[in-house]
Amino acid sequence: MKDDVTSGSSVSHANLANAIRFLSVDAVQKANCGHPGMPMGMADVATVLFTKFLKFDASAPKWPDRDRFILSAGHGSMLLYSLMYLTGYKDMTLEQIKNFRQLGSITAGHPEYGHVSAAETTTGPLGQGIANAVGMALAERLLAARFDGVVDHYTYVIAGDGCLMEGISHEAISLAGHLKLSKLIVLWDDNRICIDGPTDMTVSDDQAKRFQASGWNTWAVDGHNPDDVAQAIAAAQKSDKPAMIACRTTIGYGAPKLAGTSKTHGSPLGAEEIAGARAKLGWPHEAFFVPDDVMSAWRAAGTRGVAAHKAWGERVAKLGDKAAEFKRLMAGELPAGWEKAITELKKKTSAELPKVATRQSSETVLNVLAPLIPEMIGGSADLTGSNNTKASVMKPVTASDFSGRYVYYGVREHGMAAAMNGMALHGGIIPYSGTFLVFTDYCRPSIRLSALMGQRVIYVMTHDSIGLGEDGPTHQPVEHLAALRVIPNLYVMRPCDTVETAECWELAIAAKNTPSVLALTRQGLPTLRTTHTDENLCAKGGYVIAEAEGKRQATLMATGSEVSLAMDARAKLKAEGINAAVVSLPCWELFDAQPESYREQVLGDCPRVAVEAASVFGWERYVGPKGAVVGMTTFGASAPAPELYKHFGITAEAVVKAVKARI
Repeated sequence: MKDDVTSGSSVSHANLANAIRFLSVDAVQKANCGHPGMPMGMADVATVLFTKFLKFDASAPKWPDRDRFILSAGHGSMLLYSLMYLTGYKDMTLEQIKNFRQLGSITAGHPEYGHVSAAETTTGPLGQGIANAVGMALAERLLAARFDGVVDHYTYVIAGDGCLMEGISHEAISLAGHLKLSKLIVLWDDNRICIDGPTDMTVSDDQAKRFQASGWNTWAVDGHNPDDVAQAIAAAQKSDKPAMIACRTTIGYGAPKLAGTSKTHGSPLGAEEIAGARAKLGWPHEAFFVPDDVMSAWRAAGTRGVAAHKAWGERVAKLGDKAAEFKRLMAGELPAGWEKAITELKKKTSAELPKVATRQSSETVLNVLAPLIPEMIGGSADLTGSNNTKASVMKPVTASDFSGRYVYYGVREHGMAAAMNGMALHGGIIPYSGTFLVFTDYCRPSIRLSALMGQRVIYVMTHDSIGLGEDGPTHQPVEHLAALRVIPNLYVMRPCDTVETAECWELAIAAKNTPSVLALTRQGLPTLRTTHTDENLCAKGGYVIAEAEGKRQATLMATGSEVSLAMDARAKLKAEGINAAVVSLPCWELFDAQPESYREQVLGDCPRVAVEAASVFGWERYVGPKGAVVGMTTFGASAPAPELYKHFGITAEAVVKAVKARI
């Protein structure tokens, strides 16, 4: 147990907790929207955690060895904002509290990473927070194995009933239990109320048994008894497994008429109910007022970790040469000279001209990069042999050995993606992992949050089109490229050969504030970049991979496996006296960011035809109203890949026909 701020203090626990309650209630009332019930109910638990256990320094929110606190029940955001203001985070002022949920304020309806310094992750989509926390706890163990004595902290989560109902929570707690992430502690707000009413309307799970079945230790306490809560947290800190503490609470605690009801979940209490709560809880103060003695006690809690922070800095200084490496990792900076390996691989590939699937090309790149970038942590959702995501230098991460760099996530795509977000948010790690592109549907909420939070998370998605063949339409990602391309701040990269795959990996690794999806083939592809250049051509998103022989009469555009098909069409057109150029567009997002003059130069002013073995949606922006797109307008089918391309008319002949119809 950490130093107890309330020991010897004249300020009662009740008044400390009431400061949280009424700042939250008043902010929601002023905004005329929000969720007051959860902060009212969990104020006692949060008070115990922040005044007695949580290792943090409010003056240094990003201290690397701080305990992580994740408000998975993000709708209760005023709990976090109140705690920040009370403990003295510089960015959380009373004016920000008063402007809760207003345009231009940092106090958004749900906590957003990068908006407020204490938000370790963006929460609100229920279940994501607890799954992110698993990734953070895993990152702590991985880094502790490398930097003993300077990485040693807990990850705490406040989760609600909704978080535990969401399916992602099942995957997350299973993974955490399997890996015995003993420094992960979940505080469950067991208030038994959801928006529709009592939770027994919808769920009958025994949550304690569910966690126990997944390898957790569990405790059950009265969430309004600070001594019970403190004893449970102290015990959980000594657990040899991840810990879940069921905190039985009353939602809207203190509200005279509405406490314990769903009416406090998502609506302001109203003036009469707030006045009644003030009288009932003995808080006779005007809105947004915190008495000096209460504020002083809370500010003392905010400085409680200063000494630990200073001692930690002294330990880091004693790391010697490893200190610089630790600081580099936590700053998210890459080791010097790693790009040279990409250049050499490109040169070698352009000389040897291999014909391989880009998933195999990706493995080749990983075997080059992994030894040079030790912060790369790989994995796969039970598809390691198909995704080709395990570099030869990587050994497995296990519950007894966290010195490895490869995580066998099992069939847990949802949990895997969210855990990667947590690892990236923790710092010191560049996570990547794989599954089939069609299962980006399972990963999509986490991919969206990667982009929203600006995290360097790399999704290796193989079997990227109808080209995967016999597995059929359930596994053929017809619409997925289009669906991913509409997510802001996400690089969707579909390379055409080993050289482009190397360049796309280089871009993904270097993109410090943008996640990437690498869409890779199952089928073998020829090397098209036969002339070596040190320049990363994919960095512009699109480029002319083969210019027309003579005055350009048509522009053929493609990504991935269809670039070689476009090259075949170019040759057929040449045989008929038609000069066509081929443009490879591996990353639309990067291409769209180029100057208009460059884009016009690449695309030309002649008829344009695009080809991609996926949905035609989106290509109209490049081909224009008079162009054509050769692609999919239906789901796929089960058959060998060459037969599917012929069946669906995605052929060089179809491209030729489309060109001839337009010139």
